[in-house]
Amino acid sequence: MEHVYDLIILGAGPGGLSAAVYAQRAMLDFLIIERWLPGGEIANTFEVENYLGVNKLSGMELADKMVKHAEDLGVKITIDPVINVDFSNTQVKKIITENDTYLTKTVIIATGANARKLGAPGENRLNGYGVSYCATCDGFLYKDKVVAVVGGGDVAVEDAIYLSRIVKKVYLIHRRDELRAVKSLQERVFKLSNVEMKWDSVIEEIKGKDFVESIEIKNVKTLEKEELNVNGLFIATGHTPNVEYLNNQVELVEGSWIKTNSQLETNVPGVYAIGDIRDTYLRQIVMSVSDGALAVSLLTKYL
Repeated sequence: MEHVYDLIILGAGPGGLSAAVYAQRAMLDFLIIERWLPGGEIANTFEVENYLGVNKLSGMELADKMVKHAEDLGVKITIDPVINVDFSNTQVKKIITENDTYLTKTVIIATGANARKLGAPGENRLNGYGVSYCATCDGFLYKDKVVAVVGGGDVAVEDAIYLSRIVKKVYLIHRRDELRAVKSLQERVFKLSNVEMKWDSVIEEIKGKDFVESIEIKNVKTLEKEELNVNGLFIATGHTPNVEYLNNQVELVEGSWIKTNSQLETNVPGVYAIGDIRDTYLRQIVMSVSDGALAVSLLTKYL
């Protein structure tokens, strides 16, 4: 007879790790599966300064601390990409990975979201050759050079601030005439002499033979086009939830984010969704960690 876990957690970001810590404390028979590297998207964040008790810490440092905390408590993380699930049997769910198949009574989906692409000509061809989705990963490659950041939210502005300390000049390109980032970040970026705003603008094309050499932008109001000579382009226009492997077996909002109720339950009994992947107003580390603790507390009652 195949082994049936009490719980399988999909994803080892802040939410998944928090769930694992609480599952370990609840003495559940569980497994946490990660497709690549534990720690999640926060590893790509330059500086975390809004997580209570941390003050200021790089995203990579905080991710490492979270992983170590879980591992010190005895949590073992299985690295094996999930390729499919079968939730047709509400009593025993099936998780299919590249290397194995697991059975479980409950599931916590915590696979987060990936950086959203622009879809501009040249983006895919020059990905890794001047096009980047992680300023903290690749920013050091552009010391004393000229780069551009696309986006208007917290991440885009944080990227521009971070890069301004390394590069000669940063163009911050946003399709609207005001930023969506929190006011404190806006105040900081507007004070930087080497950051130039390009309002109401979108990327029309990313150009370069072997590496990024320039970008063509278009003003959406005047329709005027301009070519900017840059060595690198950092794209920070949001994220797309990692739901492909679920094959629409849980209800999605607008075909993307997972719909949950106040108990973090999906429409499938025993299947919960936490963190950035679910339909929620605020996507922050503190929310993911909270979700992880709450989901385990609730599913123990379900079990």
